Amino acid sequence: MVQMAAKRWNFLVVIVIMVAMVNGDSSDDVLKVKTVKGKKLCTRGWECSQLSEYCCNQTVSDYFQVYQFENLFSKRNSPVAHAVGFWDYHSFITSAAVYQPLGFGTTGGKLKGQKEVAAFLGHVGSKTSCGYSVATGGPFAWGLCYNKEMSPSQSYCNDDFKYTYPCTPGVEYYGRGAIPIYWNYNYGATGEALKVNLLEHPEYVEQNATLAFQAAIWRWMTPFKKGQPSAHDAFVGNWKPTKNDTLSKRVPGFGTTMNILYGDLVCGKGEIEGMNNIVSHYLYYLDLLGVGREHGGTNDVLTCAEQKAFNPSSSAASS
Repeated sequence: MVQMAAKRWNFLVVIVIMVAMVNGDSSDDVLKVKTVKGKKLCTRGWECSQLSEYCCNQTVSDYFQVYQFENLFSKRNSPVAHAVGFWDYHSFITSAAVYQPLGFGTTGGKLKGQKEVAAFLGHVGSKTSCGYSVATGGPFAWGLCYNKEMSPSQSYCNDDFKYTYPCTPGVEYYGRGAIPIYWNYNYGATGEALKVNLLEHPEYVEQNATLAFQAAIWRWMTPFKKGQPSAHDAFVGNWKPTKNDTLSKRVPGFGTTMNILYGDLVCGKGEIEGMNNIVSHYLYYLDLLGVGREHGGTNDVLTCAEQKAFNPSSSAASS
C-alpha cells in the first residue's frame, strides 16, 4: 500500500506537468507576457507555467540539460552505488518547475541561474556522495549515490514535538532524500508544505525521486524561521544582512546557505572537512557547467568558517 501511494503521488505530479504541456503551445518554451499594474509578468511553457516576473527569464532547462546532469552525477548508477536507477534528470526538472515561478534558477540572468543550480546541487551532491579521495572519476563524481541513510544510529524521534509533529509508532525518521531530512518535526513540516503525509510515511522520500528533489528545493526556498533568509534568498542576493548579521560575519553567498541548512554542524568551526567538502562540490559543479570556480566568490562569501550560526545548537532544518 505504501509503495502504491508513493507511485500514485508521482503519477499525479507527472499528470499535472503533462496537462500543463498539453494546454500550452506546441512549443515547450513559449513566452507569454502580461502587464499587471504596470509590472511585466510572464509564463514560459510547462516549466514556468505560473504568471511570474521570474518566468520572463530563461528557465532551468534552457541552460541545464540532461547531458550536464549526467556529467555532474556520472557515477550515481555505478554497480557499487546504493541508489542505482533512482535519481534522474526528469525528476529534478519536474520538481524544479514547481519553484521556477518563485525564482529557483530563474532569478537574474543565465549566469546567476547556473550558479544557483550548481549551488543547490553542490549541497545535494555532497550530502548523497559515496566518493572518496581515490575513487574512480574523482571524489566529486559520486553525488546521488545514496537516497537514504544506510545505517541509522537512532530513530530520530523528538518527543518535544509530540503535540505538533508526533512520532508515528514504529516509524523511523532517519535521513532520506536529496538534501536528507532528519527528525519527525522536519518530516512533518516538509509534508505539510508539500501536502504529503511524511509524518506517517517518511519512506515516500526514498521511494520517489521527484518528491525527494521537491522536498530539497522546498527547503532551499523556505526560511527556517521568521526573520531569517532562505538559502535561495541568501544566495541570489535578495537578503540584506542586518547589523547583527554583519557582526556575525554572515554575508550573502554560498557560505550562508550552509549556515541556513546545517547551522553549527559545519559553520563557525574554521576550515573543517565537512564544510570544505560541500564547497568543493559546488566549485567542481561550476567548472563542469562551464561557469568556472572563479565565479564562486571570495573565501568569506564561499565559506561559513567564521560565521556565527543563525540557529545554534545544531537546530538547522536538515540536521
